Amino acid sequence: MTTGFHRSRGGGAHAHFEDVEARMVASMAAQIVELLRDGAPAPASRADAGDPLAEAVGLGASGPLLHPDDPVVARLLPDAYLDDAADASDFRRYTEPGLRDRKAANAAAVIASLAEAGTDLAGGLDAPGSVGDSAGVDVELDAAGVDVWLRCLTDVRLALGTRLEVDEDDEVRWELLGDDDPAKAMHDVYDWLGFVQETLLRSLG
Repeated sequence: MTTGFHRSRGGGAHAHFEDVEARMVASMAAQIVELLRDGAPAPASRADAGDPLAEAVGLGASGPLLHPDDPVVARLLPDAYLDDAADASDFRRYTEPGLRDRKAANAAAVIASLAEAGTDLAGGLDAPGSVGDSAGVDVELDAAGVDVWLRCLTDVRLALGTRLEVDEDDEVRWELLGDDDPAKAMHDVYDWLGFVQETLLRSLG
């Protein structure tokens, strides 16, 4: 089982993951990419023609954008104005397409770094194997890679925590669940991802 990230020269970090752990991280990152690309604003329409600000920011939709229906997407792309739905919706028009792209790009970069390290992603997360069944993979990150991983892990934990309805100080709730409960298993993944993220943050010190 991974011991987490350790500091490397030049502001980078390295970690060893078992194959099943690496596939799990890749799977979670792939779900972030899918969430952000599904339902993304359509290409700019004629209504945006001649709008300098729209053209400058690469606007991807005409008119204000509504608050996402999916609570996970809404958590990943929060409203800028909590007390004014109209302003929040209009603000999304200029910022959401770029934010979706950046978050999806971070997740894709994490997947790419795992693949480059030798993770077999062809079989997916459910491929045969368990922790300790192989030599695993060694992930080496430069300073930019550390930043990308931190941002992606934050998004993955936000998404998973929202889906599980995780609250502060609710550990008793999870301890009372049976070991065969799928929700408890996913909460264990949530905690493990927090451990990985914490070791990556410590590697910056």
